[in-house]
Amino acid sequence: MTGAAVAAVVAGGVGLGLWAASGDDGPAGSTRQASDGASAAVSRTPTPTPTRSYPLSQPPRTIPAVRSHTAARGPGWRPARADRVVVADSRLADEGRLIAGELGLTYAGQKSDVRAGDVRLALGGGAAPESYTMTVRGGRVDISGPSDAGVFYGTRTLKQEVHGGGTAPEGVVRDAPAKPRRGFMLDIARKPFTAGWIEDRVRELGDLKFNELGLHFSDDQGFRIESSTHPEIVAKDHLTKAQVKRIVALAASRHITVVPEIDSPGHLGAVIAAHPGLQLRNASGVATRGAIDIAKDESATIVDDLLDEYAGLFTGDQWHLGGDEYQALTVADPQASFPQLATAARDAYGAGGTVADLTTGWLNDRADTVRAHDRTMRVWNDGLFRGTSVTAAKDLQVAYWTGKEIGARPPLDYLGAGRKVLNYNDEYLYYVLGQPQTFVYPTGQRIYEQWTPRVLRGTQAVPAKYDGQILGGSFAVWCDLANSQTQDQIAANIRMPLRATVQKLWDPGTPALSWTAFKALADKLDR
Repeated sequence: MTGAAVAAVVAGGVGLGLWAASGDDGPAGSTRQASDGASAAVSRTPTPTPTRSYPLSQPPRTIPAVRSHTAARGPGWRPARADRVVVADSRLADEGRLIAGELGLTYAGQKSDVRAGDVRLALGGGAAPESYTMTVRGGRVDISGPSDAGVFYGTRTLKQEVHGGGTAPEGVVRDAPAKPRRGFMLDIARKPFTAGWIEDRVRELGDLKFNELGLHFSDDQGFRIESSTHPEIVAKDHLTKAQVKRIVALAASRHITVVPEIDSPGHLGAVIAAHPGLQLRNASGVATRGAIDIAKDESATIVDDLLDEYAGLFTGDQWHLGGDEYQALTVADPQASFPQLATAARDAYGAGGTVADLTTGWLNDRADTVRAHDRTMRVWNDGLFRGTSVTAAKDLQVAYWTGKEIGARPPLDYLGAGRKVLNYNDEYLYYVLGQPQTFVYPTGQRIYEQWTPRVLRGTQAVPAKYDGQILGGSFAVWCDLANSQTQDQIAANIRMPLRATVQKLWDPGTPALSWTAFKALADKLDR
């Protein structure tokens, strides 16, 4: 008979390739009659064992997309309940336990032996701290990185691969974020959110490789975290310190830094409500909403009390000082409208001292308080003023959100001065409940197709030479009209904007997938 190519298929539909042709003889090693009539065993070349033949693997489908994948031929890796997660370093125990639980594997701890099906986590390599390499080969997965954060991100890629397609594709992923700060900011001052809802967002952010959660917890509408130094200022509906500690710990386990913000000298209405003597009033005695009187020593004392107190609760290395929208500076002549501030400015900075100087000095003094706790600080861009004799501290990073506010300066003012900048562009990244003023709910598609971290103000990108000074950015939920949506509606509505934002912070280039394909992938991964 003639040779026949027979295809075999293993469980799960993986093709085993082709059998070698066996010629027109019987089975290999069979006995046949020789031409002289003698019976002889004829040596035959055995038919080869069936060999698998695989197409080149395709890149993983993840959000954010991996930045490099070297394809290979092989079956990839599919989790089985008997498989292990092992670590080469005990410092990776948390990452190992987490991925083992998520994939239904056994966490075996620190082991040196190698078994089929293993997922091995290791520290190593001299690349960027958040980078990682993931190798799928020989029925095993190896994830390594120079830090535990990088290894964690490798496990997020593995989790998404398995969840989306069942199998991690053969080959080597080399991946790292373009930007070191990838954030989501939540206004819990105007609208209280439950601890459980915030914890759910932490898990979501971790799986998407965000590394910051900003909490704006003090504003005119409420002060939302328990306080021991000033309990009188705390709203009835608030988070306890025990709840916050759990949030901070959960975030840390996902390599997310919680960035607290106590905004001042504006947006302090909740503090002022309990201390009305600190209310800023103009020359006619009219109160200025949300503004504390920075000419009074007691104002600095209470804010510093709070900064010191919460530095012990929020243990990450980042801090937001606020500094925006101090209403004393929105009038035509601040010196005439607020003579007590003008007097304090002259006393502090000489005859030419202005209210803007006094406000900048206030910000610097609060920075001194937080700096003592070894934090890296950021302030809103409209809290830094031009033309003042007092210069804002050099180590203050700029959280650039708008060009619409009075006195707001273009991004190049800060970049040209050498400051580091974080992108909160209100044109793309501000989800303001109720859409007050000119705000419109941002869409994931618009972020995905139009925005990059260099688009700091409006729709225009700053020159590429400044890219290194832009540390990253943050999608922000502001609750101006707090009852416009429930917290569950918010979670659903920011789902795709969050995914689009992290895609562009991880890799600001043009995405490989169309928006339609990206959304379909998100839907698949989120099932």
